[in-house]
Amino acid sequence: MGTGRQDAVQHPERIFYSGGGAWPRASRSMPLRNESPSIAVERALAILEDVSHHRDGMTNAEVSRRLGIPKSSASYILRTLEKRGYLRRQVETGRYRLGLKVLSLGREVLAGFEIGDLALPILRAVVERTQLTAHLAILDHGEAVYIAKVDAPGFIKMDTWVGRRMFVHSTSVGKALVAALPRTEVEAILRQHGLKKRTPKTIGTPARFFAELEKVGAQGYAVDDEENSLGARCLAVPIFDVLGRVVAAMGISGTTTQIDEAHTSKLVELLRDAARRLTRQLTRTSSATS
Repeated sequence: MGTGRQDAVQHPERIFYSGGGAWPRASRSMPLRNESPSIAVERALAILEDVSHHRDGMTNAEVSRRLGIPKSSASYILRTLEKRGYLRRQVETGRYRLGLKVLSLGREVLAGFEIGDLALPILRAVVERTQLTAHLAILDHGEAVYIAKVDAPGFIKMDTWVGRRMFVHSTSVGKALVAALPRTEVEAILRQHGLKKRTPKTIGTPARFFAELEKVGAQGYAVDDEENSLGARCLAVPIFDVLGRVVAAMGISGTTTQIDEAHTSKLVELLRDAARRLTRQLTRTSSATS
């Protein structure tokens, strides 16, 4: 891919680039202190991101193998992150999971997203009227990230949480976020994240995805029809800022029985009304601070 070294360390969920080249192929026994600080930082961040995608945690050997990091270096970084509270280690299995320090940082970051605060009352109203789970998501580094969520009442809960990162091609909020982007930007996202098959119904080719985005643009809303999780269906609409740019997407999620063809148009109109209210809130907030 071009000239020079620009290798990628890949795994099913993400792709990590090591700045100007691949991870240095040092001896497996090479201690971390002999490696450059920038490499150590990149590796620590890559480990945190990779562990975040594995709810059952990861061992030192798995981290080393998946990210191409020497075991000694991986072990040193894992122990340091554990000591600082960013990871926690299960003694019985030796598997590392995210620690509470990450959660505290996430709360501080999300607190800065004013749109999430503005959206919460509107999301609660949507849930009250639909009895479905409601989300607000933004686009970040080619992924849809939930920044606000209100659960539906009852025992059926969506396997989502604030801070969760989702593929744009398999989610309704993701489609709503990228539908208005220039084609070149969407192509760059697909090159970075691919078109991973989440279910047999997931869109698997760029041609199909661009056709889907045209449909989203024409009808003004997006659908995830069991494309990210079997048995689940989601609807989403874009949220615009004062300049008419898409800054977020609001969605509702439920079972295929709850969101069926007979109820789709009514649910979409309710979402559009909620989106308009949030857009007005953003406009007023922007005017007050300008």
